[in-house]
Amino acid sequence: MPTKTLQIPTADGQADAFAAFPDHGEQHPGVLMYADGFGIRPVLREMARELAGHGYYVLVPNLFYRHGPAPVIELPEHIGEEARPAVFAQLMPLIEAHTPERVLSDADAYLRFLTAQPEVSAGPVAVTGYCIGGLLATRTAAAHPGQVAALAAFHGPVGVDGHDSLSKLTADVHFGHAESDLTPEALGELNKALDAAGVGYTSEIYSGTVHGFTMSDTDAFNPAALQLHWDRLLPLLGRTLTKS
Repeated sequence: MPTKTLQIPTADGQADAFAAFPDHGEQHPGVLMYADGFGIRPVLREMARELAGHGYYVLVPNLFYRHGPAPVIELPEHIGEEARPAVFAQLMPLIEAHTPERVLSDADAYLRFLTAQPEVSAGPVAVTGYCIGGLLATRTAAAHPGQVAALAAFHGPVGVDGHDSLSKLTADVHFGHAESDLTPEALGELNKALDAAGVGYTSEIYSGTVHGFTMSDTDAFNPAALQLHWDRLLPLLGRTLTKS
């Protein structure tokens, strides 16, 4: 599985990024993958490689490149409950500085770069994300309705911008929510907004999960929910992106 470390030109400098893609010398549909707040690390690289193995070029940018290359903060091998307060004390200023304006400016640069790669085929792309990356994926898809054919977000605060942003979506959508993140009532309201947008979607609470359930280097990890995430993500991409 070929992988690369790349530099993406942005309005504010260069964003380092990780890319994984099949080793066939062919072109493949592009997928922009937004990491969770902990950023690019072994578990994210493994997830990118796993997805690439199904026939996609997967680009994972360093969301906080303005503060340095990944890893922007030092992370323990396992991000357990004891480590979280110190990690979040360093992370929150970076998250708070990542304004909606920066998000959209970066999204333009990431998509421009992704679609220009020689290994990426022409046509629409997909955007997926985890935790805060789910929100960034949703904002990216809403801002690029003609280009993003599929949007997937897992344990992400996708409703935080209000439901007006969802009205701009044209992509097919899957939202996989943690049970600890969303009440059934809030899920109903979110799904009403997706109904109003007129997009094809699935939006569901993954039973027995807490925030961060896809990440195997955290205490939140739930192996069954990670598998369910793949069971939802792969068919979504398969029906929305054209493979050679």
